[in-house]
Amino acid sequence: MDIRRRRLLGAVGALGATALVLAACSPGSSDDSGDDGSGDGESTTVTFRLWDEAAAAAYEESFAAFTEANPEITVDVEVVPWANYWERLPQDIGSGTMADIFWANTSNFALYADNGNLIDITETLGDDHDEWTQSIVDLYTRDGSLWGVPQLSDSIALFYNKDLVDAAGIDPTTLRWDPSGTNDTFLPAAQQLTVDAAGVTAADPAFNPDDVAQFGFNAQNDLQAIYIDFLASNGGVFQDEDNQFAFNSPEGVAAFQYVVDLINTHHVSPSAADTSQNGDLARDLFVQGKMALFQSGQYSLPAMADAEFEWGLAPMLEGPEGRVGVVHGVAALGNAATENLEATTTVLAWLGSAEGQLPLGANGASFPAATDAQSSFTDYWTEQGVDTQVFLDAAQGDTTAAPIGPRVQAGMTAYGPYFEEMFAGRLDVPTALQQAQDAGNEAQAE
Repeated sequence: MDIRRRRLLGAVGALGATALVLAACSPGSSDDSGDDGSGDGESTTVTFRLWDEAAAAAYEESFAAFTEANPEITVDVEVVPWANYWERLPQDIGSGTMADIFWANTSNFALYADNGNLIDITETLGDDHDEWTQSIVDLYTRDGSLWGVPQLSDSIALFYNKDLVDAAGIDPTTLRWDPSGTNDTFLPAAQQLTVDAAGVTAADPAFNPDDVAQFGFNAQNDLQAIYIDFLASNGGVFQDEDNQFAFNSPEGVAAFQYVVDLINTHHVSPSAADTSQNGDLARDLFVQGKMALFQSGQYSLPAMADAEFEWGLAPMLEGPEGRVGVVHGVAALGNAATENLEATTTVLAWLGSAEGQLPLGANGASFPAATDAQSSFTDYWTEQGVDTQVFLDAAQGDTTAAPIGPRVQAGMTAYGPYFEEMFAGRLDVPTALQQAQDAGNEAQAE
């Protein structure tokens, strides 16, 4: 699936946060204006909050069509940057100033569902959810009810620099990692693709890891694109059936050790110090032609517009248990404290429709959760010369769940420092995983 280098005309900015860089927590009430939607002739304004400018532009187009069909309702779109979105969320819910409808990810909805802050979608819109991607419906279903209208989904694939892999004689579609070393074709490939300033590869004892000119892969402290996928493809689980962290297992230790060694032992990936300061460093290095293989989601596609080389997409790396990637999605949540319940419900129904989600895909912003709108996304990128089938295959294949639970974000915050030390090589993997799991589960129990 080679992609001839071109300027991706009309490509929108990447939905970086939607990748699901799964972060912080909490929801609430309404910052609305207008009447209660009772039909007395006055206009009702429904407020909608999200964290991404590119998606906001697509929603503006969607809501223009909505208001044309529903002139008694207008929708105001508010963008709150990812950097303070999750800090604002609990504050605005608590103060009664939250939007009528707002974006959330799987790490940040269950607490509000349990606290009665959200509109029950099953009760309000019905229990027939066949029009949406089932895996996203499952992620936002809790105690038998759906608590958000699925909007977007992300899956994982392997971006590759065709010039670099061809020069090294490597087929990126066949790469397999294995912590036992048996049939491990990935590590030798990553070493061959990592080159120092003198042109020496990481497979050569003369390689200088302090002066790398080209990296082979983007191993880093990245839940969605890297470590939960390595964990799952080695037979491990991130959480058990009770939403307790369960990554500290023999399978987990082996998977994390493999990833950490890519950074600190084999030096085929940038240092944790560099990637922790700039989470987009690996993506930028790939776009600059300084990284050969880059595992990521659909959210990285628009950034490839700046690549001055021929690139392609391959399936994500295969592990001992096959290819098992995380599928994550964003949902639109209804604020139970809205003063415009009828109008808000009408907008939620629109947001769940194929017509309502069509601009998201047609602008290349992200992969719609409404199945009848999904071809708009693939058609958009096909016109740009990009075959996105590998992402669809990943979503339809073996998958692992994104982090979920009412206190999962608190748990992830608690284990974060241990992971940072582990990826930096300052704390050994077995100790780090044990301490991280204990701290995370303790925080979830508070």
